[in-house]
Amino acid sequence: MKKGFILWFTGLSGSGKSTLSKMVEERLLERGVKVEVLDGDEVRTNLSKGLGFSKEDRDTNIRRIGYVAKLLARNGVCAITAAISPYQEIRDEVRRSVDGHAGFVEAYCECPIEKLAARDVKGLYKKAMAGEIKHFTGIDDPYEPPVDPEAIVHTGDEGPEQSCARIIKTVEMLGLVPPVPGDDYGIDEEKAVAARLRDLGYLG
Repeated sequence: MKKGFILWFTGLSGSGKSTLSKMVEERLLERGVKVEVLDGDEVRTNLSKGLGFSKEDRDTNIRRIGYVAKLLARNGVCAITAAISPYQEIRDEVRRSVDGHAGFVEAYCECPIEKLAARDVKGLYKKAMAGEIKHFTGIDDPYEPPVDPEAIVHTGDEGPEQSCARIIKTVEMLGLVPPVPGDDYGIDEEKAVAARLRDLGYLG
């Protein structure tokens, strides 16, 4: 059985987590990798119905996502999670819980709030900034960016194809998925991914 792993997207609302998770899913399925996507909104509806947005409830929601992802990874599946998961402590807790069972790859979708608000078709950021929506992450609820994510994608400045390619190259270099012959990511970008993983202690 192929080794499973968790690909954990984190980032503010609208930063591209769901879009990228679907793109990565498609790329991995093309390579014969078993994949399941645990989308934050879908989990809220089906697994965490009734939870609010207090820190305790947010942590409970993330623990549930982490538990399901761990079970999937243990059984040879790439479990992709796409939830805001705003707190560093709970993300680290999930990472520790999967040690020995699967790899844990954190992908941070970084995008400034100004750009998120500008492209927010629902106007949620503007409403939150005006005080019409309470407990909105990044406005009146905190978001703690990852300290040492395996991958950082700047979704406010780069296209989704570039972000997707960087994430795929990251899991390739970690030995979690096989590389595809002729899949040229670009030598400079490839060197940047390798340098990051080397700095984190993954590569010699």
